[in-house]
Amino acid sequence: MKFTTLALFIFTAILAFAQRSSVDTSKMIQLSGVVISDENLEPLPYTTVWDRSIHRGVISDYYGFFTMVAFPGDTLFFNFYGYKNSSYIVPDTLKENRYSIVHMMQTDTLNKPEVVVYPWPSRDAFARYFVEMKPYDDAMRRAQRELSGESLAFTAARLSNDASLAYGYAQNQRLTRLYTNGQLPANNLFNPYSWAKLISDWKAGKLSRQ
Repeated sequence: MKFTTLALFIFTAILAFAQRSSVDTSKMIQLSGVVISDENLEPLPYTTVWDRSIHRGVISDYYGFFTMVAFPGDTLFFNFYGYKNSSYIVPDTLKENRYSIVHMMQTDTLNKPEVVVYPWPSRDAFARYFVEMKPYDDAMRRAQRELSGESLAFTAARLSNDASLAYGYAQNQRLTRLYTNGQLPANNLFNPYSWAKLISDWKAGKLSRQ
């Protein structure tokens, strides 16, 4: 029984090959085309195009373009994930050896079961993460920390003076020299008003060690 089945299978394969070999190769067609979606007419990349008649297939490129050798009357099957399978029969009245098509595929609704994804493998891992997690640090808090007076002063101290700052500093020095031109520079150590304010603050208890 097994031998008979095997012999029948081999005979069928040889017969099919002989029939295909006897086909006139002058009728071969260079079939090219583009696979597009029916919703927005955009190309469908990497679509499977299978010729059931000769048991050969190709895959379209990123732009949905494909090209293959076929015969008049061959049936092509198109398959793309998320779209309904469709077929196309090559016309048997073609007179040229080249033929181009635009094949449109219809979208298909896929129903999948609900999947709940948790970032923790167990309840114990979630409880441990909740206890050990750090306080939430959003963009607003980071901005407030970076724009604090201490941060800005630290950043400014590390920056070199640009041309405008150097010019302003030179102008201030020049105006100070003009203000005390022909006399000794002012010294607040001998300013009676400063001494009076110091004594007043000392009696009022405003002076304290930092």
